[in-house]
Amino acid sequence: MESPQPGSRGAEALKNIAPGSSISVAYHPLFGPHDDLLLLELDEKLLPDVLHERVVLRGQPDEDAVLCTQSKTYAMKFVGTSNSVLLVPPANHSEFCENPQKNDSNMEEDKVVAPVIKVVSGNMELVETAPKLDKLKSFLSEKTYNFEVYDVGNLEDNQESTIGLYNWNDLVNNIQASDEELRSGLQALSAVEINGYWRLVEGSYMDMILGMLLKNSVLNDWSLNALNEDEVVCTLESDGFPGVLARHCLHTYGTKLNEGMPGCVWKLDEKRVCMHFAKEILKGGKRKLESFMDEWRRKVPDGMQPSFDLMEGEVLTERVGVETWIRAFSVASLPSTPAERFSVLFRERKKWEWKDLQPYVRDLKVPGLSSEGLLLKYTRRTQPSPDAEPVFSAR
Repeated sequence: MESPQPGSRGAEALKNIAPGSSISVAYHPLFGPHDDLLLLELDEKLLPDVLHERVVLRGQPDEDAVLCTQSKTYAMKFVGTSNSVLLVPPANHSEFCENPQKNDSNMEEDKVVAPVIKVVSGNMELVETAPKLDKLKSFLSEKTYNFEVYDVGNLEDNQESTIGLYNWNDLVNNIQASDEELRSGLQALSAVEINGYWRLVEGSYMDMILGMLLKNSVLNDWSLNALNEDEVVCTLESDGFPGVLARHCLHTYGTKLNEGMPGCVWKLDEKRVCMHFAKEILKGGKRKLESFMDEWRRKVPDGMQPSFDLMEGEVLTERVGVETWIRAFSVASLPSTPAERFSVLFRERKKWEWKDLQPYVRDLKVPGLSSEGLLLKYTRRTQPSPDAEPVFSAR
């Protein structure tokens, strides 16, 4: 181990100090609070991202800042310490460069000194957290796209038409999530980028596009399991729909069969198509289960089999006498933070059986806390008998 060089100053004097030895410390000429300097404690796996500047801080002035890598979000919290932590800058750091006065004493000139620039009372700690995506849906809902405002070609010429619209940079500057989490959030909302701006498409307009696609599949004898993208888009454009939304329809309701190959072929996803028609029916309010199922079977394309199991996490059922009624209650409409989610759920129902509650909480992800831990924190579980289904109420 190297010994500090005589007269060494700065952090270099501490790097190779031998165990059991000592070193003199002194106040740096620029000693002070230096509120712009913070210590950050890092997990070793995050070190490469930080050193190679692949992280970013996100948050508005009224929000607690988060640190984001390309794929994850970390909450930042200050952890105080009862010990005095002394911050010594590098000797060659221009911002803290000192010009010590030479002393006539050779002993003083050769003395190793570590100048302290600041006494640190604690450090910032990173805790992995769920992305805060609730604001994303709120932003994109400000100006949804519908067939009455087909103005995508005029956005650049009409500044007024861009009010309430958000491009990628707008979203990353306002949403506290990593890039990957943000893209997953956009996909979950079925958002589409139109002329550089991310939009939600009105459900009624998507219903028109999907309906026209299905009619053309009958007229042109297309197989719903092998739809040629170019042919579908060309046909829908001739029917008056923008090409970008024709492709969006395939992305929303289909699965690409030949990823990465020329001549894209799509297969309509039975669950997504069936769910679309179920939601359209329930927009009219609650329905008797039998009546709903009859209309649902009539609306879906031939060959597709609607099953009530597909409605898990989308509807609530209730018994009124001998009849069962259903109404829309989608997990997608609920807050993403656990405290707010459970608050909404228990306002909806005072007590939940597990089979009904599970679809509305299983997507909650809190790093370091299991599903059982979430239930223990936010609910009270009762079970009248060992054979009975558990019932959950608010804690």
